[in-house]
Amino acid sequence: MTNITQQRKIVTEVPGPRSRELHARTTRAVSAGVGIGFAAYIERAGGGLLTDVDGNELIDLGAGIAVTTVGNAAPRVVQRVQQQVADFTHTCFMVNPYEEYVDVCEALNELTPGDHEKRSALFNSGAEAVENAVKVARSYTGRDAVIAFDHAYHGRTNLTMALTAKSQPYKQGFGPFAGEIYRAPMAYPYRWAGGPEACAEEAFSTFVAQVHTQVGEQNVAAVVLEPIQGEGGFIVPPPGFLGALAEWCTRNGIVFVADEVQTGFCRTGDWFACDHEDIVPDIITTAKGIAGGLPLSAVTGRAEIMDGVQSGGLGGTYGGNPIACAAALGAIETMREDDLVGRAREIGDILSLRLGELAERFPVVGEARGRGAMQAIELIAGGDDHSPNAALTKAVSAYAQTEGVVTLTCGTYGNVIRFLPPLDITDDLLHEGLDVVAAGLEKLA
Repeated sequence: MTNITQQRKIVTEVPGPRSRELHARTTRAVSAGVGIGFAAYIERAGGGLLTDVDGNELIDLGAGIAVTTVGNAAPRVVQRVQQQVADFTHTCFMVNPYEEYVDVCEALNELTPGDHEKRSALFNSGAEAVENAVKVARSYTGRDAVIAFDHAYHGRTNLTMALTAKSQPYKQGFGPFAGEIYRAPMAYPYRWAGGPEACAEEAFSTFVAQVHTQVGEQNVAAVVLEPIQGEGGFIVPPPGFLGALAEWCTRNGIVFVADEVQTGFCRTGDWFACDHEDIVPDIITTAKGIAGGLPLSAVTGRAEIMDGVQSGGLGGTYGGNPIACAAALGAIETMREDDLVGRAREIGDILSLRLGELAERFPVVGEARGRGAMQAIELIAGGDDHSPNAALTKAVSAYAQTEGVVTLTCGTYGNVIRFLPPLDITDDLLHEGLDVVAAGLEKLA
């Protein structure tokens, strides 16, 4: 258990003098291309709190962008990592393999949706997982085209930048990008022109027609989609849209890839977001919450698809590093033993209630949405004017941060505040953090 008292505490202004000193060093040593949203430098963390170098105790509503799902320094993760470091740190699985890699792959094959035979391969980052999923799909189908969606975020490598929809800051100045990537409209109920009730049917019909006329189904290797879009704004597609896509892919011999990098591992109140509608993807990509904060990602898919790649076609020097694998085994054990699926649903109930109240109270909150411990509010000009309000979003998030609450923004238009608390946060801390956000809206809206 963490020895950090689970109470927000502000002892200096935030960021404090020591953090400001470190930030001055950062500007002299670190590329300006590495953006920092909240320059309170952390020295330890646990539960729902981050302790900065000035002694401030900050409520964590971001979990390192959905990474520390099991909490920071979770005991089972720490124990396994310490033992693995003492045993050995690296051999490269492709040179001298080790059991921990196999253990993680077996767990993924068991936990991911579907009871068919599966295979997995391990990598380092979410982007690397998505890129390898596309490689696998192209190898298996012999086709080139890949369909992604508006508002998508899939990573920062060249191929995943091509899949990502948002230009600034992720793509600006970094082209040319990988070819044979096509984009379709996302089923975004709040902003669908025909209204939320028509969104699922109309979005799917538009997708089918657009792919048929602009690409050709016979040329498509994969459709890549986040079951709940993350960086794009926590967009939850209407019921039926994912299922229709998956069925269409099956009919046309196309690999359906579910990017569950942010949604996976209990975050949405199921092991994976696809579980909510019993969607069984051909390939699922995972990262973030998989290993309690250590860098690890995976591609898991149908055995015949994953085994269709030539030997040596997948891999990497650090992919499935033994320390990261040990952390993943500790994280998965924690999720199972502590019923973090159930805990995510409890957190989801609190978030749904509190964020729904904000939507009723403040006309600038256009919509509260999400599932489980992955929820958000979209801020607008107000009332009937649904224009994105990025300035207010930035101001409310900054207010919360100076009051000791770590918040994250997102959205194609920069007008969404997202909530991704670690699943070991207490109810009291969660409510207190949301109180601060509400106070920010009250003051600034």
